[in-house]
Amino acid sequence: MSNLSFSFRGNEPVREMMHSVFLYHAIAAGLDMGIVNPGQSVIYEEIPADVRELIEDTVLNRREDATERLMAYAEKVRGVKTEEGAATRTEEWRQLPLEERLAHALVRGIGDHMEEDLAEALKVYPRAVDIIDQPLMEGMNRVGDLFGSGKMFLPQVVKAARTMKKAVAILQPVIEAEKTTGGVSQKAGKILLATVKGDVHDIGKNIVSIILACNNYEIIDLGVMVPPEQIIEAVKREQPDVVGLSGLITPSLEEMAVVAAEMEKAGFSLPLMIGGATTSKLHTALKIEPKYSQGAVVYVKDASQSPSAVASLLNADHRDAYIRKVRDEYSLLRAQRSQKSVKLVSLQEAREHPFRIDWESWQPPVPRTTGRTVLNNIPVSEIIPFIDWKFFFHTWNLSARFHTVTRIDRCESCRAAWVASFREEEREKAVEAARLYDDARDILRRFETERVDYIRAVFGVYEANSHHDSILIDGTSFPFLRQQKQNEQHTWLCMSDFIAPQASGVTDYIGTFAVTGGAGANRLLQRYEAEADAFASLLVKSLLDRLAEAATEWLHAKVRREYWGYAPEENLTIDELFAVKYEGIRPAVGYPSIPDQTVNFLLHDLLESGEIGISLTENGVMYPNASVSGFFFAHPQAKYFAVGEISEEQVADYARRRGSDPDRIRKFLLANLA
Repeated sequence: MSNLSFSFRGNEPVREMMHSVFLYHAIAAGLDMGIVNPGQSVIYEEIPADVRELIEDTVLNRREDATERLMAYAEKVRGVKTEEGAATRTEEWRQLPLEERLAHALVRGIGDHMEEDLAEALKVYPRAVDIIDQPLMEGMNRVGDLFGSGKMFLPQVVKAARTMKKAVAILQPVIEAEKTTGGVSQKAGKILLATVKGDVHDIGKNIVSIILACNNYEIIDLGVMVPPEQIIEAVKREQPDVVGLSGLITPSLEEMAVVAAEMEKAGFSLPLMIGGATTSKLHTALKIEPKYSQGAVVYVKDASQSPSAVASLLNADHRDAYIRKVRDEYSLLRAQRSQKSVKLVSLQEAREHPFRIDWESWQPPVPRTTGRTVLNNIPVSEIIPFIDWKFFFHTWNLSARFHTVTRIDRCESCRAAWVASFREEEREKAVEAARLYDDARDILRRFETERVDYIRAVFGVYEANSHHDSILIDGTSFPFLRQQKQNEQHTWLCMSDFIAPQASGVTDYIGTFAVTGGAGANRLLQRYEAEADAFASLLVKSLLDRLAEAATEWLHAKVRREYWGYAPEENLTIDELFAVKYEGIRPAVGYPSIPDQTVNFLLHDLLESGEIGISLTENGVMYPNASVSGFFFAHPQAKYFAVGEISEEQVADYARRRGSDPDRIRKFLLANLA
């Protein structure tokens, strides 16, 4: 395709637009093969109409003077050379009318000229709120439309929101002055969001907030760990159109049900949206909707679905039909669930058929280092190689397949070849994934340069033995849960199966750990939030999560090879580590093998993890959010498993061993109750 525009070499903006126009028409005419550089692609519909006409006149030979007209335009936008010799694109969009410039800046996330353009807008529009309601919101509506149709992606949307916030901040002094004259911006609706009591996770909620703001909704964000009474008070005070609840951990499911019941008591009828990692449509139907009969309860699977859900709930013409459809679906789910029975064996039978290990032939490796060890100020440079980028892209609603960009050089041709390796419909996302990765690497380089003390760890290796379904660690009993769901193997696993029983006479060992990737990072996040830079804030939070997980992988390798030393000759690659090719396992609290979040209280006391900056909420959630805790098992037969459904009999037994009330423990095991 480059031959088409070869006479304009050196003028990349024109060349890229010519290729886009030619491909648009040629594909429609039957072209099914062509060689292009997708890293330099321009979306056909985003080419300004007047420029598109010039190019189409030339490509389609529609006018005698088409060549001359295009050459004149090309001369006007020709790139100039910087001192370093790199071509710099002249910003031809700066020649567009005011409204189109503002919309373009929002869609592209460009804030460099915002003060200049808004100063011009204030001379054209009678009030600052009119600028927000008209050209700025038209731009944000376009962002919402492009995102909804899959033509824009989450990183781009976040950048657009950042630019919008900058525009509003510039106009704020004028808006304040206009309030005395009745100037009020018109919003599509008001949404109140909160992460429920006992939960500190907010990345997903923040993404929903940004996406809804891009769709012209006013957002009231109450933050994290918000108790029910505070949510009720805020609803009365703010009078929102919709309430959205978020949570990541299992106890948050119960907290959401409590909020729903309190909304019922308060006589509310406004819609309630439910979302978060542990939530599901089934749980919403079973446990939350029945508590709030006066209003609609809607489960939203991920952030991208929130605009359509809110629009359906607030659309006067379609709202009733939408709510009726959701209620019918939830009623059907409840009916199906009532007919479904999960077959469990008794707790006694499960304990009589554990995962069996020949302890007489097992000689536990004696640790080189026992007791508690604290590691402060772990260098970021040591941890970066252990980052599993698949999960980073997943956080940003991008395919994990894009993690292969980490193996590609930053050179233009290398990236272009990488983008071309994806299907055509995925290539624009691939380009955005590469940009996101570059932004992430820039942040990590900054962390390295500033030698931040965000990554810390504390771990201990102790003598241990199992007794029934508990493990005795340094004088403390750690109860665990055993599988009970019927299976063909006739074996039911518990974490205690991988530690030698007291009765065996074998002295075994176990490791415990707590790692944080966000100690002291609050100041940086607060600065970004003060600057209304939602993109930078989300990027840092998602990177801190990855650093915590990566540091855990790094620590486990150090323990196996050095501190415990049971695998001194281990020499695995990073990919082999991710594939769990090492000996032993590293189950974390809150995951399927150890679903009870309150185990963190026992670990916190044993490891004194407050020393590395970790604190716990009332539900056992670690703060900073970017923290991981769990256990190291060394036995080569130890393996990961999911506890799955358990009986009330086991809940009562587990509560007794935990020294807790069954009703309180049940709150942390909702996902496991059959």
